[in-house]
Amino acid sequence: MRISPRLVAALALVAVQLASQLVAAPAALAVVGGSVAGRAPWVAALLDARGSQFCGGALIAPDRVVTAAHCTQERGLLGPRDRAPRQLTVVLDRHDLRTRSGVRVGVSGIWRHPAFTDVGRGDDLAVLQLDGPVAFEPVRVGDAVAGRTATAYGWGRTAESGPVSSLLRQVDVPIRADHDCAAALAGYRADAMLCAGFPDGGRDACTGDSGGPLVSDGLLVGVVSYGRGCARAGQPGAYTRLAHYRDRL
Repeated sequence: MRISPRLVAALALVAVQLASQLVAAPAALAVVGGSVAGRAPWVAALLDARGSQFCGGALIAPDRVVTAAHCTQERGLLGPRDRAPRQLTVVLDRHDLRTRSGVRVGVSGIWRHPAFTDVGRGDDLAVLQLDGPVAFEPVRVGDAVAGRTATAYGWGRTAESGPVSSLLRQVDVPIRADHDCAAALAGYRADAMLCAGFPDGGRDACTGDSGGPLVSDGLLVGVVSYGRGCARAGQPGAYTRLAHYRDRL
C-alpha cells in the first residue's frame, strides 16, 4: 500500500509531539513519585573528585554536614575504600546541578560512626567538617514519630531504573511503625533506624539520594540509608534515626 507524502508528514508531526510529551513527563516526578523541591539551601550535594554528585547531606551547623557513612566510602576491587576529605566537595543552595549557583565548600575532616560496617547493620552515619562556616540556617535534629508525614530530598533516580535528576526533588512518605519496619527489613534496629513509605510503594528515595535528609515537622529526623529497589510495594525505605545519635552530632 502506498502512503502519501502528506500522510507521512502528518504522522511524523504526531510522533514528534508524543515524543516531546514523553521527554517532558519525568520533570513532574521527584526522587520517585514526588515533585520538584522549593528552595532548601541547607540540603547539601556531595561531589566526588570528578565533580559528580553521588550523595546528599544536610547542614546541621554552620560548618558541619550530616550524611550516610556509606557515602564516605567508595567501592573498590578489594572492598570499600575510605574517601579522603579532600576528595569531597559540599555544595549548598544549588537547586539545579547543571548550574554553578550556590556555595561550594571543601571538606577538612570526616567522622564516620566507628561501628559502621554495612548499611543493613545500622550506624550508617557520618559528619563532614567543612573548611569554614557558611551563612545558611542549619536544620535542627528532632525525633521521628510513627504515622507522621516526612519529606525526603535528593537528586537521585526518578525511577528504580530511571535517570537521575538535575533538579532537587522531594517526596512525602509516612513514617512507619517499628513493627512494620521489622517485618519488612531484615536486621532492623528500632533504636538506630526508622523506615518510611507507603504499603503499596510508589514513593521513595532512590539511588543517588543516599545521605540526604528526611524531614518531618520541620526537623531533620533521618538520613537516607538503603532500600530494596525503589518505591516497591512492601519495601519501605530505611533511614538512620538521627535522634539516637544526637550526642554525636
